[in-house]
Amino acid sequence: MSTNFYFNNFPVNQITSEQLLVEDLVIEAMQIHGMDLYYMPRESRDSVDYLYGEDTLKTYTKAYSLEMYLENVTGMDGEGDFISKFGLEIRDELTLLVSRRRFKYVTAASNLFRPREGDLIYIPLVQNFFEITSVEHENDQAMFYTLGRGRGNNVYVFALKCKQYVFSEEVIHTGIEEIDGQIRDAYKRTHLTMAAGGTGAYVMDEYVYQGTSLANSTFQAVVHSWTANNRQLDVVLTQGTYANNTIVHGATSGASWTSFGVANTAYHENDAFEDIVDNSRIQSEADLIIDFTEHNPFGEAN
Repeated sequence: MSTNFYFNNFPVNQITSEQLLVEDLVIEAMQIHGMDLYYMPRESRDSVDYLYGEDTLKTYTKAYSLEMYLENVTGMDGEGDFISKFGLEIRDELTLLVSRRRFKYVTAASNLFRPREGDLIYIPLVQNFFEITSVEHENDQAMFYTLGRGRGNNVYVFALKCKQYVFSEEVIHTGIEEIDGQIRDAYKRTHLTMAAGGTGAYVMDEYVYQGTSLANSTFQAVVHSWTANNRQLDVVLTQGTYANNTIVHGATSGASWTSFGVANTAYHENDAFEDIVDNSRIQSEADLIIDFTEHNPFGEAN
């Protein structure tokens, strides 16, 4: 026995006017009660290991401004802040709702059909990054088949389960100062000293390189700061092999100085991303205990 054909509330292969009305109202409500966040899709400079779920060379070079609704009205979810044997850990979690139609429209250039696990959300309100851990479309918050809508991922909204992002030297270079500025001081910096006689001044966040062009460079990096009086260039996100007595070109400024020397790398000791600082301190302490110049410091076999 079939349902009444005049009142079929769950059509299979069509989207009804009532469903579109609900979707319009949902989008309007999000634009009234939500907030503008930045969605940052993950890219990779290497193949992804799907067996272990790892992407060791993640990059985030795009950011899309998109309204989302913050479902957490009383505070963050998750385990919160606690002291472990590795120090202070912050495990804040939250849930965001985003319109499926608006997401597809805003991210059309990236050909994305839904938010993906591993992508980032930057929230200006708290000035922090959150990583998407799962994308839900069948819970009550994501509107469970309202008016029969939901087949084939054709839902009204996605519920994004997010956790606070743990930074580990991933490339975040979107061109948006509000985002790039939050992460700039967390990178490991390399101090380069330039010989006298160069021209121009390097500018923050531009690419510098050694070689015939940026595309054909043997070394490239991103400028953190340039101090003209002592000709010191601090760079981050280095790639390739640095060479002394070689010209370092500024891709945007056109600055051109000959490299003279490189100092040791350093971390900003007072930043929010303490995981990186801990790694640096652990390495420094380990160097005082274990001789890593040996082939096998933990045994006698070579």
